[in-house]
Amino acid sequence: MARLLPIQKTTLLKKEEVKRDWYVIDAEGQTLGRLATRIALVLMGKNKPNWTPHVDCGNFVVVVNADKIKLTGKKWTQKKYYRHTGYPGGIKEFTARQLLQRNPEKLIQLAVKRMLPKTILGRRALKRLKIYAGSEHPHQAQKPVELSF
Repeated sequence: MARLLPIQKTTLLKKEEVKRDWYVIDAEGQTLGRLATRIALVLMGKNKPNWTPHVDCGNFVVVVNADKIKLTGKKWTQKKYYRHTGYPGGIKEFTARQLLQRNPEKLIQLAVKRMLPKTILGRRALKRLKIYAGSEHPHQAQKPVELSF
């Protein structure tokens, strides 16, 4: 007679059991795409052992020194970003360098946003992302932990 193996229980989080941590990431000298993938994983909570796909179990991420991000190759001049005014013929085009000079936080936010799921969980996760161009941030009271890659 075959011996039955014990059944392992899969733990599924409930939204009341979620504990959100705060992390701070220094973007100085880091490559944009590689940094954005790691931020997206932490925002979704996939760095936790009890990650549950249908529960918003992500963390808060504070990114500092967004103006010192790095892009490889010719992406500073060849990578294009678009926005539309809503009027006919109102499409606006920016290079990565122009976007960095105008709004350095937007460069990281767009990269992370496009790596998150296009659902309500992804939109909630993006609200937990705080990006600052300089090295100072107003979230010292939350005692964020330094996260290095």
